[in-house]
Amino acid sequence: MLQLTKRTEYGLIALVHLVDRRDEFVSAREIGDAYHVPRRLLAEVLKELCRADLLLSQRGANGGYSLAREPENLTLAEAVQILEATPSAKDGSTCETSAWSSCDLISTCPIKTPIERLRAGIWGLLNQTTLRDLATPAPVNPLGELIESAQASSLSARLS
Repeated sequence: MLQLTKRTEYGLIALVHLVDRRDEFVSAREIGDAYHVPRRLLAEVLKELCRADLLLSQRGANGGYSLAREPENLTLAEAVQILEATPSAKDGSTCETSAWSSCDLISTCPIKTPIERLRAGIWGLLNQTTLRDLATPAPVNPLGELIESAQASSLSARLS
């Protein structure tokens, strides 16, 4: 399945921090201090995101990092693929091509297909979710909104 490393978590935290600071460069120190993230690891992650053209960097007293693209045009899948080192996280590999390939049950495994569907669903969600989506606070009562939406759909279906 998908398990994010600390590197990826810190990278996503930094990216979200930069969403609302579009027109300025923010230092690694500021980000690290704001979230109590180890500065050295954060600096490595930020450099990696720069090399992948997700961030811009600027040296100097007013230097730091800024998003290279609008947050609406950057998906979580892109960031996770850059920051995760495991092949299964990067390419959505199947049981046959991942670490499970040494499993003796691969041909008769009852969970192989459901696990692959889950993995594909997770990657689909990461591909659909933008940095802006992640940075936008969730509704106060998402369950209430979901129920209201379902009731509205049900009502419109009955009226049709």
